[in-house]
Amino acid sequence: MKKKWRLLLSAILVVGLLVTAVGCSTSEQPGDDSAQQGDTSKAEVFKVGMECGYAPFNWTQLDDSNGAVPIQGTKEFAGGYDVEIAKLIAQGLGRELVIVKTAWDGLVPAVQSGTIDAIIAGMSPTAERKKTIDFTDNYYKSDLVMVVKKGSPYENATSIQDFSGAKITAQLNTFHYTVIDQIKDVQKQQAMEDFPAMRVALESGIIDGYVSERPEGVSASAANPNFVMVEFAQGQGFEASDDDVAIAVGLKKGNPDLEKINEILASLSEEQRLELMDKAIANQPSSD
Repeated sequence: MKKKWRLLLSAILVVGLLVTAVGCSTSEQPGDDSAQQGDTSKAEVFKVGMECGYAPFNWTQLDDSNGAVPIQGTKEFAGGYDVEIAKLIAQGLGRELVIVKTAWDGLVPAVQSGTIDAIIAGMSPTAERKKTIDFTDNYYKSDLVMVVKKGSPYENATSIQDFSGAKITAQLNTFHYTVIDQIKDVQKQQAMEDFPAMRVALESGIIDGYVSERPEGVSASAANPNFVMVEFAQGQGFEASDDDVAIAVGLKKGNPDLEKINEILASLSEEQRLELMDKAIANQPSSD
C-alpha cells in the first residue's frame, strides 16, 4: 500500500514539474507581447523634457491638432518648435517620442538622472551648463528683445538704456535675468518661474517688461494684442555670447546619441528651420 502511495506521489510531482517547465517556456517565447515589451520598450522610447509653457518653442494644448504630441501622464498635448525638432530627432533615432512636462529648474537634474533622455526646451548651451551636461550643435539662434505693454512709455524704446528706472524681470535661472544688470538704474525685479507667469505680471502692471528671445516676443505680441516686442539696433541691445543666444539639445554627459543627433540636425536647412518656427508661431494657442 505504501509503495502505491509513493508511486502516486512521484507521478504527481513529475506532472507538476512538467507543467511548470511548459509555463516558463511559454512566457519566454518570441511571440509573447508582454515579454517583448519588457525587453525593448525602454530602448525604443525617446523621452524629451520641456516646460510646455514657452511658446512658440513649446506649449500645452488640449488636443492633438497641428501635430501636437501627448504629454506623459496627462490628458494634455505639447506643441511648438521644440516638439517638431523632437519629432524629427526621434524619427531619425528610430524611437517613439515621449514628452515629459518638466519645470525649468528640473530639466538638467532630470537628464542627469536618466528620467529623460534629452532636453529640447529652448535651452541655451551656456558655459555654466556645459559643466554639467553635454549639448548638441545648435538648432536655433535668436536675438534678445524686451516685451512690454502697448501704450507704455517703453513701447518705442530703441536702446536698453531707455529702460532706466523700469521694473524689469526675466525667467529664473536663465542668462536673460543676468543681462538686466546691463541697464543703468533699472529696477530689477525678482526672477519668475516661467513665461506664462511673466505675461500675467506684465498684463497686470506688476512689471514694465521682461527680457526674452525674438521668437517668444513675436509669440507674446501675437497672442496678446496688449503686448509689444521691442527690438534693438546693433550696439543698442544686450551684450551676449553666441552660446547665450543659441539653442541646443541637452544630453547627459557621455550620451552616445550625441553624434547621431548632430547628423539629424545637420540635415535640416536654415530654410526648413525658419519654416518650422513660422508654423509654430502661427499655430500657438491664443494664450498659455
